[in-house]
Amino acid sequence: MITAMVHGIVLAFGLILPLGAQNVFVFNQGASHSLFKRSIPVILTASLCDTFLILLAVLGVSVIVLSIPFFHTFLLAIGVIFLLYIGWTVWSTKPSDQTGSWEGVSAKKQIVFALSVSLLNPHAILDTIGVIGTSSLTYSGLDKVVFTLACIIVSWVWFFGLAVAGRIVGQLDTAGKVQVRINKLSAIIIWAVAIYLVLELIKLN
Repeated sequence: MITAMVHGIVLAFGLILPLGAQNVFVFNQGASHSLFKRSIPVILTASLCDTFLILLAVLGVSVIVLSIPFFHTFLLAIGVIFLLYIGWTVWSTKPSDQTGSWEGVSAKKQIVFALSVSLLNPHAILDTIGVIGTSSLTYSGLDKVVFTLACIIVSWVWFFGLAVAGRIVGQLDTAGKVQVRINKLSAIIIWAVAIYLVLELIKLN
């Protein structure tokens, strides 16, 4: 059981650590809001999406879904559109006044954007299946449950910690100068992911 738990923790961190659109957006919202509680929607949405994907990977359902060519192409196309829009929204976010106070993205947009960067990237889903889904096959019964829970818990802790880190940066950046750079960098990374998906879409056609 301990082996399954450690295995789950290591795998989850390995998948979630790389800098991607999801991580960038969560960090960005933590830094952008004047009150930490206003970034809770993005934390919950990203965490719930990862929980959903992990469960699908362990159950093997997503393998069947992504084996349908049309569905794969549809996810890529919608993902590109959302990422381009998210990138523009993050790029154009500015301080609400001269004191460096930030409004951030509304709760509704946080949820929609977090859903899109989490669920509309087929490669992220395939990575989850390839690593977590395949690894879960070595376990059964209680060990499999522990392995799955370990992966899920790491995801929740990571997104909460990422938003907290963003909040700390936001508090230190009273003039808003660092936040402007973070927003620009965030948008560029998000657009880079969109370009990557466009290239993948071209390969399919």
